[in-house]
Amino acid sequence: MQATKSSRIIGIMSKVIKILWVLFFALLIGLPLFFYSVKINFLNLYGDLPSIKSLENPKSDVSSELYSIDGQSLGKYFRENRSLVDYDEISPNVINALIATEDYRFERHSGLDLRGLMRVGVFTLLLRQDSKGGGSTITQQLAKNLFKTRSTSKGHLSGVPGLGMVIVKVKEWLVAIYLETNYTKREIITMYLNTVDFGSNSFGIKVAAQTFFNKEPSDLNLQEAATLVGLLKAPTRYSPVSNPENSTYRRNTVLAQMSKYGFISPQVQDSIANEEMVVQFKVENHNQGLATYFRSVIRSFLISWTRENGYDLFEDGLKIYTTIDSRMQQYAEDAVAAHMAKLQKIFDDHWKGRNPWIDADGAELKGFIESVSKSSEHYRRYRDKYGQGHDSIDILMNTPKKMRLFSWDGEVDSLISPMDSIRYYKRFLHTGFMAMDPNNGHIKAWVGGINHKYFKYDHVKQGKRQPGSTFKPIVYATAIESGYSPCYEVRDVPVTFQVVGDPPTWTPKNASGQFSEEMLTIRQAMARSVNSVTAFLMQKVSPQAVVNMAQRLGIKSPLEAVPALSLGSSDVSIYELTGAYSTFVNEGTWTEPFFITRIEDKNGVVLQEFVPNTIEALNEETAYLMLHMLKGATEERGGTALGLSPELRMDNEIGAKTGTTSNYSDGWFVGVTKDLVAGVWVGGDNRSIRFRNMALGQGARTAMPIWEQFMLKVYKDEALGYEKGPFKKPNRRLSVEIDCDKVKGLDFLYDQDDEMLNLDSLREERRDIRRDEIM
Repeated sequence: MQATKSSRIIGIMSKVIKILWVLFFALLIGLPLFFYSVKINFLNLYGDLPSIKSLENPKSDVSSELYSIDGQSLGKYFRENRSLVDYDEISPNVINALIATEDYRFERHSGLDLRGLMRVGVFTLLLRQDSKGGGSTITQQLAKNLFKTRSTSKGHLSGVPGLGMVIVKVKEWLVAIYLETNYTKREIITMYLNTVDFGSNSFGIKVAAQTFFNKEPSDLNLQEAATLVGLLKAPTRYSPVSNPENSTYRRNTVLAQMSKYGFISPQVQDSIANEEMVVQFKVENHNQGLATYFRSVIRSFLISWTRENGYDLFEDGLKIYTTIDSRMQQYAEDAVAAHMAKLQKIFDDHWKGRNPWIDADGAELKGFIESVSKSSEHYRRYRDKYGQGHDSIDILMNTPKKMRLFSWDGEVDSLISPMDSIRYYKRFLHTGFMAMDPNNGHIKAWVGGINHKYFKYDHVKQGKRQPGSTFKPIVYATAIESGYSPCYEVRDVPVTFQVVGDPPTWTPKNASGQFSEEMLTIRQAMARSVNSVTAFLMQKVSPQAVVNMAQRLGIKSPLEAVPALSLGSSDVSIYELTGAYSTFVNEGTWTEPFFITRIEDKNGVVLQEFVPNTIEALNEETAYLMLHMLKGATEERGGTALGLSPELRMDNEIGAKTGTTSNYSDGWFVGVTKDLVAGVWVGGDNRSIRFRNMALGQGARTAMPIWEQFMLKVYKDEALGYEKGPFKKPNRRLSVEIDCDKVKGLDFLYDQDDEMLNLDSLREERRDIRRDEIM
């Protein structure tokens, strides 16, 4: 009986051994065939593997980065915020923490860790337990991250439950083996750390280090390195920001692994494990950092350029070098913030108890908020959901909800309805500021508004408003070119134009509402911004001639050739006007304001270098005479820029022009020095939002202080290299005398009722000289 039982057991064991041998040989022959069929994607059953070319040149989305002219990063354009680093730029703490936690046999295997796979198989398949460690090596994880093996190129069998994951794993193994064959261990671990997702839109170790600790990867200490490596298991669950307790637990797990495999001592592990987590969390986005409006505006240009040249702005890691100086940009933003916060308080006090949206007679505009609300994001969203005119729209627009609001004292959390939030935001004054080097067209600073997060609209290039008296220098430039001298005198009396319409005539008033009947040189008149004299010159040179001059000076916005243009009736931008004034400093050559010097690929290969467009708009003498005219604002009695700081004016030549539009809707200021030209606009979101009087609403009060504060900061920073001094004089002797004391009482007088033929002949002679020079 016993013998029979023993023989039966032996027989069963023999059969099992035969089956195992059959399975062994089947696997020995079948596995290579299976691997090979996956590799060649037999009958498209498995989906393609990455091509040899892509394996040899692995690519991950890399942020394109914008640089200032002084080498500082201004911001990035990305879908996944990622910047690449080299192995030597990564702290050894990160390398050691990663190896200890994810793949401690990394240096000893060739892409596949067979021991790890066997461990996973035994625990998972036989013992039904957690293996306390995955079977994927760092190289396999890199293959998955780099080539998206789990989401791309699927074959006919990829959807079969169970088999699909086996196919994916085989692909990862094959790619891992290829990577190990063609790259060093250092290159593999560097690629891994450059591609992996750390959460909070931080891809790669460089961005993660900056996001969570405001550090470079090379500066990460042991605690920080363990925290970041801990994130890789589950970025949200182990985030030190949203789940600090989980993060601490995971960090200590990483430290324990490092101690276990000898990267740190148990004593070091214990000491760090008891330390409190210190995080400096800051997610990089397009609303933070310097030059936010500038980055937003040039984005469309960059998208167009990359499309035309076969690149992707958001993933090709381009290096874009701009003309912006980060130091000057900071000074500009500081000047805007300081003045606008103060001006807003004045504006709020001015309108206390009243709404600031008024008509020409000062009466509140009824239904104004209801009208503008229809262009708000809230209204559009409700309209798209419920349909135009639905009652729910009105109900929801007036229902309070939690919102975070902008204020000059910092963000404020509030319970407020969308309609009330519109009322709140419409009370804010806005601004645009641009500074450029007139000699080469480089834009040095660009501030498009008061806060890009809450107010996206750019008031430098996108925004256009009536320039008021800041347009007058273009009228005067037309007159100077036509032969008028800065010392030419005109009486301050009404000037009437015949116009089409009712009434059929137009007589512009001076800002004071009165005419002094005083004889003024045209330099004095421009310095004091006397409208009647500008109108007189417009009448003499013609509106069309002024339009032609403006276009030569780079004004591309539509201009109406009408008498009112003499007072700045057509909308222009700060970008255009600042460029026009720069022509006077640049000896008559208009240089288009530009902002990009070159674009490189991620390897530093120059793809294109940029040079600005130029036009010989004026001859050298006319340009210099216009500088002399502009200086009148800071030198003549009654000049509109005499309020500039004496510190700024001392040992310095400054040309300037203020501007204030009808009803004080817009305040402007453009200032020129030998090295810098900068323009400022200040006003409400709508023309109806404004101050009620000249004392508060004039450009000298609303806009000029920003220019003044900016220039003071620039001159104090010796590292920038800007110095005070005179404007460059023409190489040739001037054909006219600009010292009006020397010519007063001679033939440079003109009364509107008199006729001076000798002056006409002189102007004709000078006009011929200038024409010959330009030709």
